[in-house]
Amino acid sequence: MNMEEYTFETKIVSSLVKVFPNEELHAQEFTEGTALLNEKFSFQVAYRRRGRILKNIQVQVESELENIISIRKTGLSPAEYIIQHDHDEHVLRTTSGLYPDPLYPLEDIKINALPENWQSLWITIETNEKIHAGKYPISISFNSEEGDQLSKECFQLEIIDQVLPDQQLVHTHWLHTDCIATYYQVEALSEPYWELVDKYVKTAVEYGSNMILTPLFTPPLDTAIGHERPTVQLVEVEKSGNHFIFGFDHLKRWIEMGDKNGVKYYEFSHLFTQWGAEHAPKIIASENGEQKKIFGWETDAASEEYTQFLKQFFPELIRFIKENKLENRVYFHVSDEPRPHHREYYEKANDLVREYLSDFPIIDALSDFEFYQEGIVKKPIPSSNHIEPFLEAEIPDLWTYYCVSQYKEVANRFFAFPSVRNRILGIQLYKYDITGFLHWGYNFWYSQFSLKQDVDPFKTTDADQGFPAGDAFAVYPGKEGPIISLRLEVFYEALQDVRALKLLESHIGKEAVLAMLEEGLEQPITFKNYPCDDEWLLTKRKQVNEKIKQYSK
Repeated sequence: MNMEEYTFETKIVSSLVKVFPNEELHAQEFTEGTALLNEKFSFQVAYRRRGRILKNIQVQVESELENIISIRKTGLSPAEYIIQHDHDEHVLRTTSGLYPDPLYPLEDIKINALPENWQSLWITIETNEKIHAGKYPISISFNSEEGDQLSKECFQLEIIDQVLPDQQLVHTHWLHTDCIATYYQVEALSEPYWELVDKYVKTAVEYGSNMILTPLFTPPLDTAIGHERPTVQLVEVEKSGNHFIFGFDHLKRWIEMGDKNGVKYYEFSHLFTQWGAEHAPKIIASENGEQKKIFGWETDAASEEYTQFLKQFFPELIRFIKENKLENRVYFHVSDEPRPHHREYYEKANDLVREYLSDFPIIDALSDFEFYQEGIVKKPIPSSNHIEPFLEAEIPDLWTYYCVSQYKEVANRFFAFPSVRNRILGIQLYKYDITGFLHWGYNFWYSQFSLKQDVDPFKTTDADQGFPAGDAFAVYPGKEGPIISLRLEVFYEALQDVRALKLLESHIGKEAVLAMLEEGLEQPITFKNYPCDDEWLLTKRKQVNEKIKQYSK
C-alpha cells in the first residue's frame, strides 16, 4: 500500500447509531442538536483507519462546555444468543459476533485506530441550571503521538433556557447484590460489599431508577427449583421454638444508603417464590446460636410454619416502616409473573399479604388480565405486549414492564435491536400516562436460573445462552464500580423524553403534544405500532425542544 493510501476517517453520528467494526457506516451525519437545562445529551464520533494500525491517538475537546463534557470509548461485547428464532423484521443482526455496548472511560484505555474497523467515541454533555442558554460549538480533535492533527469534527449544541423537570415516572431496575458480592469476591454485608453496592445504587439513580429492589430476604428470583442464590437478606431473624425476633439494623443502613443517593422508593423483595408463589424464599435465622436456613424450596407457601412466621414478621416490619417515616415510600411483591395455573397458590399468598399490608401498594409483574379483573391483583404490572386490556380498563396508576419475552413488535433493548427501539419507549410511556416501569436486569451476571454464578459478563452476555444478549444486565462490573452500557444511556434518553414531553404539556396541553407527535403518521402510536426510524425520533425531540423554547424567559 502506498503512503498516500493511508487515511484516517471520522464521522459524527447520533447516540441512536450502533457502530459495528465490520460494516460500512451509512448513518446520516449528525452535527447539531438541542438540550434543556439539567439534561444529558450524547452523540458519537466514529473513526476508522485505512492502512496499518495507528496507536496512541490523543483526543482533545475544545468548547466553553468542556468542564461538563465526558468522553468514553464504545467497547465491543461478544454475543452468542442474539434473538429468538421468530423475531420480527426490526433487528440489526441475527448472528453471533461482537456488538457495541460497554462505554469505557477514556482515561482507562488507549485509543488505537484499527485497520478497516469502525470504532466510536461516546460524547456526553451534562447540562445544569448554571449554564447560560445559547449555542455552543464543540470540537473533537484526533492527534497522533507526534502531535499531528489526524482529524477534527465539530458539533454545535444549543442549550435552551428551560429546565428539564424532575422525573415523575417510578422506575425500578432490579439490583442483584448477590451478583456484586460474587463477582467482586466480597462477603455479603461486609464493608467492601456496602461500598460497592453504594456505587451501584448511586449509578442506578443517576440513570433514572428512583426505586430500588430491597432484599428483606434473599430474593427468590431466577432461581432453579431446589437451588439457591447467595444469601443477601437484610432482616436479621432469631428463632426460638415458634417465636421469632427480628432485627432491622442492616435494613436501616440500606435505607440510609439509598436516601443519601436519592432513592425515592423502596421495593421490598418478593415474599414467595417466582412463577407461582408455591414456596417460601430462602430465609436464614439464628437458632440456638447457629445460623441455619429455616425456609426455602422445601417450605410450602401455605404451610402453617411460614404463615406464622409472616404473621409475626409483618407487624414488626410495619413498625419499622412507621418509625422511619416510609409509609409512602415502600412497595411490596407477592410473586413474580404468576400464570393462570398458579392461581390457587398465588391467591392464598396474596390474601395473607393483604391482610397485613393493605395500606401499602402491592405490585406484581403479570400478563393475565383475569388476575386484575377478579380483584386478585389490585396493582398489576402487565408486560408491554399484553398491556392492551389493562389500558382499555383504564386502570389508574398503571405500570408496565418488558423482559426476555417482549421481542416482537414492542420496544426493548437487546443487542440485536436498533437503539431507536430502545428510546421509543419514552414516547409510549408518556402517551399512555404510565406511572411506573420495571425491568428485571440491572446487573444479573449469573446464568439463567442462577445455576452458574461464576459468569464473566464481559465474555458472556446472554446468561449462558439463557436470554438474548442485552436482557440480563445494563451495567458491567468495572474495577471500582459500574461501567455503563450504551443501552442504558439510550434508555435514559427515553426517560428524559418523558420529562421533556411533560414540560411541553405544561405549556400547551397533552392533546396538542400528542397531535404534534403523531402528525403525519399513518396510524397512532401504540406499544406495538410506532416509527422505527432514527431520524423521525430525533426530529420529534428537536421539535419538542423548539416549542419549549418559545416559553423561555
